[in-house]
Amino acid sequence: MSADKRKNGSSRLSSPALTAISSLYFTAALNLSLWRFAWANLEIKSAATFFFALSLPLFIFIGLYLIFNSLLWPYTYKPVLALLIPLSCAANYVMFQYGIFIDSDMMRNLFETNQREALDYLNFSALAWLILTGLLPSLAVIKARVLFKPFRRELAGRLTATVLCGLLLGLLAAGLYKEYAVFGRNNRQVTRLINPTNYIYGTWRYFQRRALAKREFVRIDEEVRHAPYQDGYFTVLVLVIGETARSRNFSLNGYERPTNPLLAGQDVISFSEVTASGTSTAVSLPAMFSHQPRSGFDLNEAVHSENILDLLSGAGYEVVWLENDNGCKKVCDRVPTRDMARENKPGFCDGNHCLDEVMIEPLEELLKEVKRDTVIVLHSIGSHGPSYYKRYPDEFKIFRPTCDTGEIQNCPAEAIVNTYDNSIVYTDHVINQAIEALKKHPDFEAGLIYVSDHGESLGENGIYLHGLPFSIAPDEQIKVPLILWMNGVMKTYDHLDYECLKKRSARPHSHDHLFHSLAGLLEIDSKMYEADLDLFAPCRLEPRPLSYRHSTP
Repeated sequence: MSADKRKNGSSRLSSPALTAISSLYFTAALNLSLWRFAWANLEIKSAATFFFALSLPLFIFIGLYLIFNSLLWPYTYKPVLALLIPLSCAANYVMFQYGIFIDSDMMRNLFETNQREALDYLNFSALAWLILTGLLPSLAVIKARVLFKPFRRELAGRLTATVLCGLLLGLLAAGLYKEYAVFGRNNRQVTRLINPTNYIYGTWRYFQRRALAKREFVRIDEEVRHAPYQDGYFTVLVLVIGETARSRNFSLNGYERPTNPLLAGQDVISFSEVTASGTSTAVSLPAMFSHQPRSGFDLNEAVHSENILDLLSGAGYEVVWLENDNGCKKVCDRVPTRDMARENKPGFCDGNHCLDEVMIEPLEELLKEVKRDTVIVLHSIGSHGPSYYKRYPDEFKIFRPTCDTGEIQNCPAEAIVNTYDNSIVYTDHVINQAIEALKKHPDFEAGLIYVSDHGESLGENGIYLHGLPFSIAPDEQIKVPLILWMNGVMKTYDHLDYECLKKRSARPHSHDHLFHSLAGLLEIDSKMYEADLDLFAPCRLEPRPLSYRHSTP
C-alpha cells in the first residue's frame, strides 16, 4: 500500500484528474437535455455533420475543463463542486423532465417563486434524482483527497492545460467552423441548455438587471381623469386573470371537448386569437397591465412605473385585488389586496393553495359594498402545473383517466390532457359564478373580462409546462383565452355594438390591447391611451366624451 493510502486511509486524486472527472461528469450526466436536443435537431447528411456530431461532446468537455481548471484549487474545489453539483442536478432535472430552457427570465421565475409554488415541483423522482446525481456526488467530493503540486508547478500545469485546451478548441473551430456556425445560428436557444453556464449567466443577468433598475418610481400620467358617458350607474368591472390557460383547450374557441359548458350558455364573446406578452407569470403579468408593448417591454421599467391599475385609482376608481395565485409580481402593490392562501378558508384551502372558488364569496361581499365606480381583480391559480389535479375539486373530474401527481412526465399523454382539461372546466365554473354574482346587481353597469397570463405545454414535442424563450415558444404557451361578458346596462351606456365585437373576435389581438381596452371601456382620459389598441374602439357607437388634451394618441 502506498504512503498516501496508509496515511489517509484512501488514495488521492491528482488535480488534473479531479478537473477531468468533474468535466466529464458535467458533460455526460448533467447535460442530458443538451444531448437530447442535439439528437433531435442534428441531421447527419454528410461526413462533415457526422464529425461535427462526434466533436460536440468533446467541445463541451473542453469548455468545462477550462472552467474547472480555473476554479478548482486547494481551498476552493470542495465548496465550488459541492455547490455546483446539486444546483446543476436540479437544473438538469427540470430541463430534462419538462423541456425547460434556462435563461435570465427563468431565473427570475425561480427567485420570485414562493414556497407554495416550489412545493408543487417536489416529488419522489425529483428527490431521487437530486440524491443520486446531486447529493451523493457532492458527498464524494467532500470526502475526496486531492493532491496539488507546489504553487508554481501547479500554476504552470494549469497554464499549459489552458493553452492545450485553447488549441484543441481552435482546431475544432477551424475544421468544423461551418457546421458549428450553422448549428448555432439555427439553434440559438441551445446555449440555454448548457449546464452550468446557463443558470450562472442567467443569474448574473437577473441581478444585473435588478441593479440597473434601482430608480425612482415613475408616474406615467399625473393628469389622468375619468371622462364618463352620463348614465347615473356605478361602473363595476371584474377582471379575472387566468393562470396557464391555453386558448386551444377552450371549447368556446373550437376545442372538441365541452370544457366551457356554463359559459356557452352565457352571452359571452371569446376572442380566439390572443397572444400573450410572455411565457411566464413573472414577465407576462406585469406586461399585460403595462402601457409598454411586448416588442419594447422592459420588466425593470414596468415594475418601477405606474400601470393601468394606478391610472384607474388616480381617476377615482375603487380598485381591489383578490390574490389566489403566487403573488401579483408588484402589479398590485399600490391597491388594496387580499391573499386567499393566507386567509386559508376551510373547504377551499389546504394550507398551501386554495381553489379559485375561494374568491367568489369575497367578490359578492365587495359587490354589496360598492359605493363608487369599481374594478375588482381576481388573480386565479387556474391551471397552474405541474399539479393540475390540485386545481379542481373531485366533482370536476370529468375527463378520465387523470394524472394525479406532479410527475406529469411519467403519465400517459391522455391522462395529462384529461387532468388539464378538468382544470379548464373548473375555470369555466368559477368565471360563470363571477358572472352570476354580477347579475345580482342589475343597477350596475357591469362587465367581466377573463384573460390568461400565458399558456402551457402538455408534452407536445417533449415539452411540458411553460417558460420557453418567446422567440421559440410554441403556440400552446403563447396563445391565451380572452373572454368578455357585459350586462345590458354596460352595452347600452358604453354605446357598444356587441354584435360588432363578436364579428371581430377572431381577429388577432394580444396582451398589448389590455391596457388601452380597459382605459377605453372604463372611460379613462389619459395621454397613455391609444385608440388603435383599444379592442372596443371599432365597435363604439358614440365617440368617447374626451375633453382632455391627451385624448388624441
